[in-house]
Amino acid sequence: MNSENQEEELEVLRSIYEGDANFKEMNIKTFQYKYGTEGDPHSFVLEISWPESYPESLPVISLDAFYNKHMQPNVKGNIILKLLKEADGNIGSAMTYTLIEWVKENLEELLVDQPLNLDTCTSHVANLEIDDKVEPTSKDNKDRRSGLTKAQKRRQWDRMDGKGEKIRGFDWVDVIKHLSQTGGAQAS
Repeated sequence: MNSENQEEELEVLRSIYEGDANFKEMNIKTFQYKYGTEGDPHSFVLEISWPESYPESLPVISLDAFYNKHMQPNVKGNIILKLLKEADGNIGSAMTYTLIEWVKENLEELLVDQPLNLDTCTSHVANLEIDDKVEPTSKDNKDRRSGLTKAQKRRQWDRMDGKGEKIRGFDWVDVIKHLSQTGGAQAS
């Protein structure tokens, strides 16, 4: 039953937002809608994903798109909280269109705490204090790996097979080359 409801809602969304450049279907269960204009600090991308049990359960609402990097974390949290509250009242029915339109109607109210200019954001970042005390962790290997350059990551990936494991023979030694360098064992 849920898949039938999802297919029906998908058809409706495609017909409503056909030609709307702000609406993007990422896959058959994930949708993005962009509010505002490019470069405006009050613009953001809302992503709604359907779990298997949708519409009998809440959709997954996200503002984690790279486009939203300029938004304050408290503003993002407030938008998600209010959207989940709105979605809670629509459980059991198709709600993606309702949520997208609800954000359009309440856009100004949702973005009250978002600064109008990016200078304000950067001044908040400049005021952050950094604690120099570093605790040694067991995640040193992961931290080192994430600090690799793009070329280093590519070389590392090229040395792996499709499963992320090192290919057979990656540490084999060329016996002839090794013996020619070491001189081999002396017969007594």
